[in-house]
Amino acid sequence: MTEISFHTGVPDLYGYTCRLVRKAVRKGAAVVVSAPTETLRRFDQALWAFEPLEFIPHAMVREGQAIEPRLARTPVWLVPPGVQSPSTDVLVNLGPEVAPGFENYQRVIEIVGVEPAQAQAARQRWRHYKERGYAVTHHEVSA
Repeated sequence: MTEISFHTGVPDLYGYTCRLVRKAVRKGAAVVVSAPTETLRRFDQALWAFEPLEFIPHAMVREGQAIEPRLARTPVWLVPPGVQSPSTDVLVNLGPEVAPGFENYQRVIEIVGVEPAQAQAARQRWRHYKERGYAVTHHEVSA
């Protein structure tokens, strides 16, 4: 069964997620980051800028776009909801909704910022997982 964890109270959503994704990639995991398109654009920019001497290979998947064979080994995919994502080990959700197909991943990490609207949406996602019998873990992030 998919392992679900919530990382809440994240003051720097993009920086935190960059570090988390970097850690997963260093451990050999392939990662999908799910979020609305504008959030993915900001995260893409953060991946390019967060460490001056480091690069995490990543690609954005757009609606109707087929994944080119030369990109198949890319370790990080930025995927808006409703768009078919490549098979990976880890799903990181930066969006307000449960990511479609979450049950196809070994692990789902829900990243929740400090804004009240983000916390409210996270509560609904938490309920969604619990109602379906998933064990959910919680990690409080401190500033």
